[in-house]
Amino acid sequence: MKMIKVLLADDHQIVREGLRFLLEAAGNIQVVSEAENGRKAVELAKEVRPDIILMDIAMPNLNGLEAARQILQSMPESRIVILSAHDDDAYLENAVNLGVAGFLIKQTSANILTKAIREIALGKTFFSPAFAKRLAQYEKVKGMATSQKRHDANLTSREIEVLQLVAEGMANKQTASELNISIKTVEKHRQALMDKLHIHDTAGLTRYAIAAGIIESSVQVTTSE
Repeated sequence: MKMIKVLLADDHQIVREGLRFLLEAAGNIQVVSEAENGRKAVELAKEVRPDIILMDIAMPNLNGLEAARQILQSMPESRIVILSAHDDDAYLENAVNLGVAGFLIKQTSANILTKAIREIALGKTFFSPAFAKRLAQYEKVKGMATSQKRHDANLTSREIEVLQLVAEGMANKQTASELNISIKTVEKHRQALMDKLHIHDTAGLTRYAIAAGIIESSVQVTTSE
């Protein structure tokens, strides 16, 4: 039986350790690398070229959906499975629009998780049973406003990165340091975001980021300028 190489991306070490134990107990699944945030996941995906990328949605600095988008842009053949702690249609719709191979809630059993990885490694797709009916319904009404919020704005990948950091409460200086760009460039991206979204303050950008699924509503944010 061919060994399936998996990259784990989750910001909680205890979750990664638990997933590694469960997956490697299956026998033909090997965790070849781990990432604690979305940006690291993008780097490692290019470096280790795993068969499957198991990606948490809610990660700081760069969320799982945006990391998935960046990976699929540079490596369209990548097989990404999104993990979510929340049973939220907006996340599912955004993930499907990106072209991920699977979407599972974190309450999924170990048996279903390993089954999903094996099927996706064979070129199939796999979604949690809880999402199956909703996914079928979504395909019928594709184009719903809830799934188009961030796409209609035509934001660039860099603008989404800046938006997440701003929504997480980072000041321009911190954002510049995190992204390795100048403060002036950050200011330019912030202004572009406000112009495209017709939003004129940081609190509004934060509300938009939550509504678009870029950060979770449970994330504690501030509005540093």
